Amino acid sequence: MRTEGGMAHNFIVSPQVKDALASGTGVVALESSVIAHGLPAPVNREAALEMEQAVRAAGAVPATIAVIDGSVRVGLSASAIDSLSRGEGIGKAGARDVPFLVATKGTAGTTVSATIRIAALAGIRIVATGGIGGVHRGAENTFDVSADLREISRTSVAVVSSGAKSVLDLPKTLEMLESLGVPVVGFRTGEFPAFYSARSGLHLEQRVQTPIEAAAVVRESHALGLGGPLIVQPVPEDKGLDPAWLEETIGEALLYAEREGIRGNAVTPFLLRAVAEATGGASIEANRALLVANARTAGEIAVELAATAGLPRS
Repeated sequence: MRTEGGMAHNFIVSPQVKDALASGTGVVALESSVIAHGLPAPVNREAALEMEQAVRAAGAVPATIAVIDGSVRVGLSASAIDSLSRGEGIGKAGARDVPFLVATKGTAGTTVSATIRIAALAGIRIVATGGIGGVHRGAENTFDVSADLREISRTSVAVVSSGAKSVLDLPKTLEMLESLGVPVVGFRTGEFPAFYSARSGLHLEQRVQTPIEAAAVVRESHALGLGGPLIVQPVPEDKGLDPAWLEETIGEALLYAEREGIRGNAVTPFLLRAVAEATGGASIEANRALLVANARTAGEIAVELAATAGLPRS
């Protein structure tokens, strides 16, 4: 674990995660913003526990990350997950917010950017999430681009996701990832997933078929000091939504948001709620299914990374 100065006493790694890291067992970091803000109760708590179980079933150890009462926690108890799932007084922390939360004894679920930064400090090399943040629609006017992208590009931690959230501008997000030098690798897909939908029409140049192949890409990226890679897999087929209908629904919600003056950090949560209402909850089930699937895949990759740790590069 790499911490600096005064941060060390506020950086708490659970005994199970600490033992796994010391013994060379695979560990997967899980973000907690989805618990506090991304899903409604009680689905949020259920999904969080299912993600942890999926990692364990793959043979790895889960490390859900959050900031609680001013302490950065790597590995949460069931009671801590319960508290986050209630969402009362729980903030939403990107990487830049963590120092303030620690200094002011705050509590927050961590987004992808904060989770991968903290994972790197703890010595964890892979994170699982649902969909990363990205370039927002209309960003050419608002300059609204998620901090996730730059953090992925400069932190040598792999991220497993189902692409970027459907409510974003996916072509621009993929272009930004390329500009930032982030390897985007399809896991059993040649197309950039669109979160709720497996199809985006955006071609991927790189793909792998097995956790062993994915682990090799992570290993080489880490050896070169590159950010990422971003490993993407589609939502499970039986839970995916129709992309054309989804795009129409998002378009209508965006027009409403513009009329009502909904801007900044409030846009994405509003759009996700609007999609959930329009789909009668089908989008929530899709989100839950892809979160668990991504956690399982990340667990499988983490096991392969642990198995090859210390071996000479090919």
